Amino acid sequence: MNVSDQDGNHRTDTPAAGKTRLLLSVCVCHLLHDGLADVLYVFLPVWQTAFQTSRSQLGLLITFYFVALAILQVPTGILAERTGERSLLIGGTVVAGLGFLLMGLPGGQTMLAVTLVVAGLGSSVQHPLGSTLVSRAYGADGRRIAIGTYNFAGDLGKMLFPVLGGLALAHVAWRPIAAGFGLLTVASAAGFFVVLKRLNVGGVPEQTSTPSDETGSRVQGIHDKRRFVVLSTIAVFDTITRYGLLTLLPFLLIAQGESQSTVGLALGLLFGGGAAGKFLCGVSAQRLGVLPTVWITEIVTGGGILALLVIPSDLTLFLLPVIGAALNGTSSVLYGSVADYVTPEHQSRAFGIFYTVVIASGAVSPVACGVLSDFTSLNQALAVVAVIALLAIPLSLQLKPATTGLKGPTGTG
Repeated sequence: MNVSDQDGNHRTDTPAAGKTRLLLSVCVCHLLHDGLADVLYVFLPVWQTAFQTSRSQLGLLITFYFVALAILQVPTGILAERTGERSLLIGGTVVAGLGFLLMGLPGGQTMLAVTLVVAGLGSSVQHPLGSTLVSRAYGADGRRIAIGTYNFAGDLGKMLFPVLGGLALAHVAWRPIAAGFGLLTVASAAGFFVVLKRLNVGGVPEQTSTPSDETGSRVQGIHDKRRFVVLSTIAVFDTITRYGLLTLLPFLLIAQGESQSTVGLALGLLFGGGAAGKFLCGVSAQRLGVLPTVWITEIVTGGGILALLVIPSDLTLFLLPVIGAALNGTSSVLYGSVADYVTPEHQSRAFGIFYTVVIASGAVSPVACGVLSDFTSLNQALAVVAVIALLAIPLSLQLKPATTGLKGPTGTG
């Protein structure tokens, strides 16, 4: 059974109904936080006009958000081992909402940067804690599909919020829109607290001592350091590709003569495909194995980005859901594989380490792609992004046999 505390924090024998309610509540939380992060991309062209900035300066503003998002991943994972996940998850959601509420106040670029940092710090708790709660509840036999569902929900937010933001920008200034998202987030935090409290999940765990003869990697909860590093590196390439495309795509569409509302729709289609891809790729990795899934998604991603540069603009909206499915589907495979190399009692901090690396690369990518496009061109910058996606394929061979689904140490795949 593996029950280690009275608050349900380490249970792996959770009844099916309890698992479903837990997954649903954490999925809604993921939808909200990821929606907040990606609606920022809809604001980029508006900020460029309002603040008279270059694309590299806009990339720097987004970098402030993602640096803040990355900085507390590991501390959050470690702290959760003492306080439990629930209080940190709710508190972070409130802070993220306050960041967007403050964003709605008058101010210049400095004020915007500060509010982005506040929102990023609040959202930093969500990924390691949400992933831990889902992975722990479903165990080795079901975590890939459950994590895929969790990531699917995040991409629903990435689809919904940009579409809503893009449509609202046709009638309302960006500041009231940001404040509205902030108010929704703060109100939702109360609902998350009630649900998790009733499920008796994520409370203060019973403290256990760590054996003194454990190695440093074992203390961090990582029992296969080499493959964990390889997995994290693939995630870095995947993240650079994703945020590079997100940063440059709005400007590509504007250059093709599309409106701001169309930009929001295009991002919504990209994220809609990503939502489906995350769920389907989670199932594919569970049934077929990690390597075939990664190869397919990276080939489609790289090839699709290159196709955007040559196809008629009328076909762009039809291609974006396909690119989105491959682009975001890879992450379900990677996130679901983290637990293969991690001891259950230290999953929060190991997920924190993994997400720190991933989000840090996401923080660097917008400004790097902005600078690259300023000094070369949009097309050349997007071509570089496509090549980076393809680099993950040879690197993925280092994951054999642990995560192929054939000889994995946990028996999952």
